[in-house]
Amino acid sequence: MFVQFHHRAEAGQLLATRLRAYANRSDVLILALPRGGVPVGFELATALHAPLDVFLVRKLGLPGHEELAMGAIANGDIQVLNDDVVEALEIPPYVIERVAQRERQELLRRAAFYRGDRPLPEVQGRVIILVDDGIATGSTMRAAIAALRAQQPARLVIAIPVAPPDTVALLQGEADEVVCLMTPRPFHAVGYWYRDFSQTSDAEVRDLLAWAAHDYQRVSGSVPVTTE
Repeated sequence: MFVQFHHRAEAGQLLATRLRAYANRSDVLILALPRGGVPVGFELATALHAPLDVFLVRKLGLPGHEELAMGAIANGDIQVLNDDVVEALEIPPYVIERVAQRERQELLRRAAFYRGDRPLPEVQGRVIILVDDGIATGSTMRAAIAALRAQQPARLVIAIPVAPPDTVALLQGEADEVVCLMTPRPFHAVGYWYRDFSQTSDAEVRDLLAWAAHDYQRVSGSVPVTTE
């Protein structure tokens, strides 16, 4: 029987119990998908004594039907298309590019707000734990996986509180490990499985990242590895 999480923080704490093998390792980096994945990632980072950062991904919604994903874009100039949707609806390339240009601007805005002038974290050769507060179709997460694979991590772990069984099976074919606490059927929606699913603000994301960085430096006595 599946029960609701009280809030995202509880979901992160429960995920940490499944990922204890990655605690206190200098090669682990936790990347959270904003905004809702950051409170989950914060609890995970705190419990595992690992650095936390954000990984930015934006869905490419079909104009007029934005809930339908044509694909997604992610950090590193990565674009992943939902070929089934694009081909079935015969969506022309100029429509995809117009939406992608708009979403790239939002990626830049969020990056500047969340990260300021901090350099991107080093991914190559590290164990990456990619976190969100839940997954429905998986298109956004798959874009993130593609972008991270291009940066050659040593291991890519997906950590999510809740997702449909078929989406988890899909991600298992693309990541090295998928840790999901609940796979209910019927799924309904991610928010259905939280008692408190209030929106996480941009300011909350920035604050949590700052707190996580402070806590990590205090515990480890070092600064997370970053690119020049």
